[in-house]
Amino acid sequence: MRDQLLSARGALVAAMLSSVAMPAFAQEAPAVQTPAAAAPGEIVVTATRRSESAQKVPISLQALGTATLEQHQVQSFDDYVKLLPSVSFNSFGPGQSQVYFRGINSGGDGLDVGSLPTVGTYLDDIPVTTVGNSIDLHLYDINRVEALAGPQGTLFGASSLAGTLRIITNKPVMDKIEGGYDLQVNKFGKGNAGGTAEAFINLPLAHNVAIRLVGYYEHDGGYIDNTYKERTFQLDDGDPTTKTTVNNDKYVGKNQNDVDTYGGRATLKIDLDSDWSVTPQLIYQKQISHGSFLFDPNAGDLTVHDFIGQVNRDEFVQAAGTIQGKISNWDFTYSAGYMDRHKHQTLDYSYYSVAYDHYSISAGSAAKGTYYYYTKFPDGHGGYLDPDQFEYVNMHYTKQTHEVRLASPSTGPVKVTIGAFYQRQTDQIATDFTVAGVSETGVPTPNTAIQPLDAFPDVIFLKRLYRVDRDTALFGEGSWDITPHLTLTAGIRGFHVNNSLYGFSGIGATGRKASCAPTSDAFYPCISVNKDYQESGETHKASLAWKITPRQMIYFTYSTGFRPGGNDRRAGTPSYQADRLTNYELGWKTTWFNNHIRFNGALFRENWSKIQFSLPGANGQTYLLNAPGGAVVMGVESDAGYYNHGFSLTGSMAYIDAHLDDDFCNSRGCTPKGTQLPATPKFKMNATARYEWRDSPHKPFLQGTVSHQSGTRAALLDSYVYPATNYLGETVNQFGYTGAFTTFDFSAGAYFKTLKVEAFITNAFDTRGILSKAAACALAECRADARVYPTKPQQFGLKLSQRF
Repeated sequence: MRDQLLSARGALVAAMLSSVAMPAFAQEAPAVQTPAAAAPGEIVVTATRRSESAQKVPISLQALGTATLEQHQVQSFDDYVKLLPSVSFNSFGPGQSQVYFRGINSGGDGLDVGSLPTVGTYLDDIPVTTVGNSIDLHLYDINRVEALAGPQGTLFGASSLAGTLRIITNKPVMDKIEGGYDLQVNKFGKGNAGGTAEAFINLPLAHNVAIRLVGYYEHDGGYIDNTYKERTFQLDDGDPTTKTTVNNDKYVGKNQNDVDTYGGRATLKIDLDSDWSVTPQLIYQKQISHGSFLFDPNAGDLTVHDFIGQVNRDEFVQAAGTIQGKISNWDFTYSAGYMDRHKHQTLDYSYYSVAYDHYSISAGSAAKGTYYYYTKFPDGHGGYLDPDQFEYVNMHYTKQTHEVRLASPSTGPVKVTIGAFYQRQTDQIATDFTVAGVSETGVPTPNTAIQPLDAFPDVIFLKRLYRVDRDTALFGEGSWDITPHLTLTAGIRGFHVNNSLYGFSGIGATGRKASCAPTSDAFYPCISVNKDYQESGETHKASLAWKITPRQMIYFTYSTGFRPGGNDRRAGTPSYQADRLTNYELGWKTTWFNNHIRFNGALFRENWSKIQFSLPGANGQTYLLNAPGGAVVMGVESDAGYYNHGFSLTGSMAYIDAHLDDDFCNSRGCTPKGTQLPATPKFKMNATARYEWRDSPHKPFLQGTVSHQSGTRAALLDSYVYPATNYLGETVNQFGYTGAFTTFDFSAGAYFKTLKVEAFITNAFDTRGILSKAAACALAECRADARVYPTKPQQFGLKLSQRF
């Protein structure tokens, strides 16, 4: 099997070097070691922890190979997710996305002290899922992206509740020097210019040692403007002497949301002998983005009113390694990884101040007690400070993982994979909510419950939390060829989770006392939470596959998934429990007419129980609970392709009906049974037509892609979606729904010996599709100014590639 893997990897690299722009699936057939009569589009995957054709795997799986990624200008998460119809997401920008499969989303993910993700993300064999937001790895010299829909709890474990997303890199090739580079310049039609420089090289260092080096730098131009805005804060019950007017003049500018991403990858492969190899790998990436990636429709198209220069710095390094070999005739694999990720953000939190000021006016003593003193800060000279709040976020993630597997030979009627897994991930959270100048005045605020902490200048709300999530598991999966045409597969995973949360989250009082008892710990002003959550259980899988012919298969799969529970940060509140997903899936994998047509698909039903959900509570502290009742997801997903010499027509689609199966009632009101789950379109599709003149010496090509998705519900709760009346008697416009949209991408190019030149235009007609919505703050008033995350505007580009 090792030799087959090496051949497959080498062939994949060769396919990429010969052409970055072959038909979307047709040229991925030579990239795998399949028989001469293999169908176009067959890609070797490792979704079952064994190398086999995706057409042979009885699960719903979409694989984007090297050629497909290159042909669609894929460099980031946003680029490839539009090619995966079963995948949706919420996002605040690069490195700030939460991923969902098949609509399994309550709208409450992405919090630093919230639920773990519902989707497991892997880089090669190493999970890189982190609480909060997924990493946004720049994709270059990538073998494939695998999207495994449905619970993958048997082989991939925690946070693979709804599916698993895998990014597989190209590995070193022995006895061969090869390399290449790609240069790109681009410009948004409504924005600035950008560009990319990428290169890789494969170098044999000895007859049994090779290294593969990858480096890249990408600059994305901005396209969202920050325009002038004035605000007048009342600060009291209509008393004109307390009014304060401020503006954002010094932060105004055009096209502010630019991004710089740079990094690299080094992979070393050492063949110890004919059976054993060691593959260490080091990956580094730093990404710096400015401005807001969501615009405010009330301010104008691609426009915001920010009162600070927003910055997001996301840096990570991962050291990983794999040992592969044979124990007798069983394949042994040990993989381990350690990731260290730092995120530093400066965010505009001023919409909270606007809402607090609004609610405190003529709202009675109750509102005054809740909101009034969040905006009234004396300046020591008879006036008042600008009450706009800003948020400074520092996150330090670490993730350590170990997995060992034994797999029986691939020959014979019975195949078994067994293994053990351990991971420990930490999140150290340091977040300051500040009002500039509060500490310098030396004047107490009118309410002694809200004071800057002595050790934290200008900070009026503070988070210092340390979170640890641990997961230990034993797993096994086996398949039995009952007959040459009928295969039964079954698997089980037993797990134990131990999650803890420690630290402080709250408002300041006098000195370091904050809002709880003092402590001698210099890191924390006090301890408001010190909790531990443990749980054990198992997930299951059973599948029956019928190979009608060598090229047609149908299968039925039953599988379950879990997401660990955890600790609510409020003192005295119970933990939230693991939620569960049960999946029933009837699928097919087929090719027809002498392999000119591929047609795959799956019908599925999923039952989601004990849904983890978050709600905003007192002092802006979000709390977590398990929703009563559950949700049901039903749908169909499919991918297909037609191939005829130089012409290919490929595409994929998903129809997903995800809705509550019971009424969901809580402190924010009731949302009825049948309500659509948020952020997931009911229908999403893409189709690509490509023609290459193969007989021409320059092999020119043309390609066009259409992508479409229906509208989405922007939030789960009715109280967030529909217009509501606040306690001042005013109508507040809520999130509502997003609309359907369609985008078109085009590209053309040719080869000149070893050079390839390509021109492309994405979102050719500058469609302003809305992918997700987010409020500027958690209060109802802020949802009237909800910002929207759009498709990238029209972009023109020119790309030059060379392979040697």
